[in-house]
Amino acid sequence: MSPRVGITIETILQAAAEIADQDGFHSVSLATLSKKLNIRTPSIYNHINGLDGLRTRLASFSIMKLHASLTLAVTGRSGDEAVFELAKSYLLFARTHPGLYEATLMAPNPDDEDVIKAGESIVDLCVRVLRAYELGEAATLHAIRGLRSLLHGFASLEQKQGFQLSLDKDRSFELLIENFVHGIHLYKGKEN
Repeated sequence: MSPRVGITIETILQAAAEIADQDGFHSVSLATLSKKLNIRTPSIYNHINGLDGLRTRLASFSIMKLHASLTLAVTGRSGDEAVFELAKSYLLFARTHPGLYEATLMAPNPDDEDVIKAGESIVDLCVRVLRAYELGEAATLHAIRGLRSLLHGFASLEQKQGFQLSLDKDRSFELLIENFVHGIHLYKGKEN
């Protein structure tokens, strides 16, 4: 294989994202990446510090893509509508980018500064969305944990073919979010 001109970190991450979405996060390796890019594996080391470095960068890249999707979904919306749109966008991201979604959860180095900043950007977005409910700081963070748990649980079960009943999965998801929003309204004004 002759090295390809113009390989950048962006090119590498885009190729890794395609591998992850097609074959799963754990299929991303230096060998599969070099094959996809038609370069020799050592050339990747000019941009990435080994497999852990690649997977950490891919995790950060994935979290930023998720953040961009969520931001777009909630722009110009507030309250219940913003929560519903955020939730739908999260599930759509998991459905259309299963490998990247997995990468958002699988950083080899969760203490990496870029991964932390990317994750904090999603938390900050959720805080802004939930601000309309005037829950107070601690209750807002509890609500964000609850919402993330609901969204991740549903997305993960769906990806693992965990919903075998003939019921409409989208309607189940809507009901889940409706119940979450109803709970927030009941909790409003209580600080814990």
